[in-house]
Amino acid sequence: MQSCTGAKDILRSRMRAAAAALTPEARRAGDRVLADRLLALPELKGAETVLLFCGVGTEPDTRPIAEALWAAGKQVLFPKCLPHRRMEARAVRGMEELVPGVFGIPEPGGDCPAVERGKIDMVLVPAVCYDRSRFRLGQGGGYYDRWLSGFSGFTVGLCRDCVLQDRVPTEDHDCRVDLLLTETRRFLR
Repeated sequence: MQSCTGAKDILRSRMRAAAAALTPEARRAGDRVLADRLLALPELKGAETVLLFCGVGTEPDTRPIAEALWAAGKQVLFPKCLPHRRMEARAVRGMEELVPGVFGIPEPGGDCPAVERGKIDMVLVPAVCYDRSRFRLGQGGGYYDRWLSGFSGFTVGLCRDCVLQDRVPTEDHDCRVDLLLTETRRFLR
């Protein structure tokens, strides 16, 4: 019998390949649709403080989302990885405040102020893929699952249609998002 960790690793590999197989034009078009759908959410319009991720590789590009949120006067946060697979949310006023992080992922510089979890209204949660029950398959570090375990605000996932799964392998610590958006679908708790 295959372990859940092994099943997750196999699925991660397959989903990364599926997303990488999209043309750059298809990825950009999908990114625009996902950003538009997210920015139209009433939950986002009512949120004052939003934690985004910085999309890298085949992940959705979140820069246009951040720019729109700053233009709307929202406080935009990005995660900073800490030792022992922990993370914190830090306020950022512009993309130029992001620096290469531990995994090469842009993250807030040391002078960006940390923001308490309880002061955050919404979190955009990254994933390699999601399933129709809103469970995510992350990169495997557990940073978000640990951080989200104490979060009571609204969580949203963005998922390309080509990597949406019927079911991803889950363990007790895996968190699901409140709302999942694809280019064509919407899954709400």
